[in-house]
Amino acid sequence: MALRFRNLNVSPDDPVKRWPVEAVQTALERGSVRDWQRLIEVIDRDPWGKTARQVEHVLTYSRPYGVANLMERVLRSARAGAERAERAAVAGKVKQAITASGLTRAEFASRIGTSVSRLSTYATGKVVPSAALMIRIERVAADSSSESHEIR
Repeated sequence: MALRFRNLNVSPDDPVKRWPVEAVQTALERGSVRDWQRLIEVIDRDPWGKTARQVEHVLTYSRPYGVANLMERVLRSARAGAERAERAAVAGKVKQAITASGLTRAEFASRIGTSVSRLSTYATGKVVPSAALMIRIERVAADSSSESHEIR
């Protein structure tokens, strides 16, 4: 049987992002695998977005058998994947800044006020630098890059 929403201004055929929380609850409680897959696809694309938050909210008071545990795993997995990608992106920016600076790793580390080993953890993504340190990293890269162009 096809999913139906009652007393809502959206249809199950509308994009999931347009669904209000009541529609998400209906899909979780009375939907099919196809409906849950649509929710999962949106959560995978935006693990902290509106739909993910709606699913999270519904699960605080409605525990559809089997689906609740599945959706909690989906949320955890999507968020962990996003965090890995974000960590890798920051590491890439750190590596790019070091390269752009033209400094050795030791000089770069000294300029940002850290050790070479700590800089290495930032560049590999093992540790994520604070926002303030990231600004310092970018500033040192830009300043060093412009200094090396002035010397030439």
